[in-house]
Amino acid sequence: MLEIKNLHAEIAGKTIIDGLTLTVRSGEVAAIMGPNGSGKSTLSYVISGRPGYEVTGGEVWLNGQNLLDLPAHERAAKGLFLAFQYPLEIPGVTTMTFLKAALNSQRKLRGEAELSTPDFMKKVRAAAATLGVKDDMLRRALNVGFSGGEKKRLEILQMVLLEPAFGILDETDSGLDIDALRIVSQGVNSLRSKERGFLVITHYQRLLDHIVPDTVHVMAKGRIVKTGGPELAHELERNGYRDYVAAAE
Repeated sequence: MLEIKNLHAEIAGKTIIDGLTLTVRSGEVAAIMGPNGSGKSTLSYVISGRPGYEVTGGEVWLNGQNLLDLPAHERAAKGLFLAFQYPLEIPGVTTMTFLKAALNSQRKLRGEAELSTPDFMKKVRAAAATLGVKDDMLRRALNVGFSGGEKKRLEILQMVLLEPAFGILDETDSGLDIDALRIVSQGVNSLRSKERGFLVITHYQRLLDHIVPDTVHVMAKGRIVKTGGPELAHELERNGYRDYVAAAE
């Protein structure tokens, strides 16, 4: 599924990812936890192809495809999805227009026929109902004036519609109350399957109570320093990251 080998990356000449190696198998939900500044979000940006980050060494493979050879939109068409910590507002573009463009552009890149408007509307409304996304939200400009919880629900709605092969959630729990967290987690859990993998980036155990991971990785100083099962997240909740940060020095 996802295989990262000895990855090095920097931004503005500063090394952020420093020899990171990680494998996420098909059907696996892997969590990455770590202190601020450890490189977690940078890792998600490098995998997804966000501009401004220079890969200086290593490899990133998804289902046998070298992602580093592809621009961001082609990585998305190959089945990669990134849910941002802070979803962007796009004034003047309605949510429904954005969702239709995203869905049909990926279908086109994969050589599939675009969905008709009636089929698209049916698909969106069915998915929206499960995530508590109301029709008026779909008619408004994308994320403009939305609460943090509404923005995250819309992003998970986008993921549900795109049905990616691999989803990366970058601190999706940031700013969510318990009800929104539960709904967003339900959307993610509905996509869990043997053919799909997830990388869940978070600071806190509370998200992992709802999206229970198969593996937990501790990241410090730009690399993975510890890997374990779900119990590792509970240990981090009790004891913090201090010992792992010291070990990474």
